[in-house]
Amino acid sequence: MPSSIITPSPSVAVVILNWNGLTLLKQFLPSVMATTYANATIYLADNGSTDESVIFVRENYPTIKVIENGYNFGFAKGYNQALQKIKRPYDYFVLLNSDVEVTPNWIEPVITTLESDPLIAACQPKIKAYYQKTHFEYAGAAGGYIDSLGYTFCRGRCFDVCEEDKGQYDDTREIFWGVGAALFVKANIYHQLGGLDDEFFAHMEEVDFCWRLKRAGYKVMYCPNSVVYHLGGGSLPKSNPKKTYLNFRNSLFMLYKNFTRTQLLTLFPLRLLLDVLAAVKLLASGNIKESIAIVRALGYFLTGIHKGVRRRKAAKQFIAAHGLPNAQFKAVGKYHGSIIIDYYIRGKRHFYEIVQKN
Repeated sequence: MPSSIITPSPSVAVVILNWNGLTLLKQFLPSVMATTYANATIYLADNGSTDESVIFVRENYPTIKVIENGYNFGFAKGYNQALQKIKRPYDYFVLLNSDVEVTPNWIEPVITTLESDPLIAACQPKIKAYYQKTHFEYAGAAGGYIDSLGYTFCRGRCFDVCEEDKGQYDDTREIFWGVGAALFVKANIYHQLGGLDDEFFAHMEEVDFCWRLKRAGYKVMYCPNSVVYHLGGGSLPKSNPKKTYLNFRNSLFMLYKNFTRTQLLTLFPLRLLLDVLAAVKLLASGNIKESIAIVRALGYFLTGIHKGVRRRKAAKQFIAAHGLPNAQFKAVGKYHGSIIIDYYIRGKRHFYEIVQKN
């Protein structure tokens, strides 16, 4: 009898972006190193840290491959720079935050999902809270959705309300976006579609990238059989004005890049108005710094509209050149209502109340 042929598991590069994260690396690297997936290589992509992060990793984890970017490029460009420096061909990249605790078999279920359909380009695991492991975590939860005005939310998280995980989202399904804290993506497609948008620096870049994937005809998935625990706020806490500025600024550029012409004419002006109202509300409540952050974000976008035009054209070119033949945008994971109205006016605080068929 002929000997059976054993097909090797897909190769995976787990890339942890780091900037002065020595404390986080000491806390969370042990779980990553306990990963059971045999065909995985761990990389540390360092964004010009001034602490002893790189020294610590080289001395304590010599099997981890270190990539030194030499400068703090932020999340988006930092990953783009690092992944371009990886010369060995991999089937999949995993973008993993330095403040994530993984479980030993966290890779296998996601790879199984990715391999099940050639149209699947990206997938995220279930994201739960590190300090409240019974609940979903703010970033990603059980998969990202987006409403008609471009506000993002998740199965298991709407604004600041994070649900307890009772198995209500334990179905593998297509979503709109996967969180950058633990995002699996096919390596060749990542490069073909231009990677993350360098100019975002940090925040919203993964939503923009997943939107581009979907416009190119690919799917983004959620895999509940893989569970990780995210600390959150490892770089910037949620209430930091810089985070507010980046979120509002990048959201506007993302919508300008990806909205259709009709949406730009009808929905985008309303979104601008709502951002102005958000700044007014924060100012009225005495939160002056965050109010100013929103005003700065609006000012940057409006005075730099030419950048939006350029980035819109670039995204269209990438999709035309590397998208699937006859690709059609499938709005799976898009909620055609308004989460603002549902949450603040109708008093709906949970995903299952807002999106009935979740």
